[in-house]
Amino acid sequence: MPVITVLPHETICPEGKTFEVKPGVKLARALLANGVKIEHACEFSGACSTCHVIVRKGFDSLNEPSDEELDMLDQAWGVTSVSRLSCQTVVGEEDLTIEIPKYSRNHAKEL
Repeated sequence: MPVITVLPHETICPEGKTFEVKPGVKLARALLANGVKIEHACEFSGACSTCHVIVRKGFDSLNEPSDEELDMLDQAWGVTSVSRLSCQTVVGEEDLTIEIPKYSRNHAKEL
C-alpha cells in the first residue's frame, strides 16, 4: 500500500504525519480519515480550492486532473505545477509526500 507523508503545517498538522492507504482512495478522504483536517468547504465536489495540496513526491502516479479541477486550482493560494485539489485526486500505487499550503481562500473554516 502507498505511504502518504504529510509535511508539517503550522495549524492543520503541526507534527506532520505518515500513514498507509489503499490505492484508488480520494486523497482528501484519506487525509481526513487519518486525522489530517484538510479544509473542504464544498464537501468534495471540486467547486472550491480549499483542499489544495502540493504533491512534493509521487505526482506522476496520480490520476490526470480534469479541466474543472485545473480551473479551480487557478483560484488557489500558492499554486504550483504540482498542485492538486485533494478531493479530486485519486491515490495511485506510489508513495506520496504532501504539503498543505500555509493559506487558503476559505474565509469561514469549519474544521
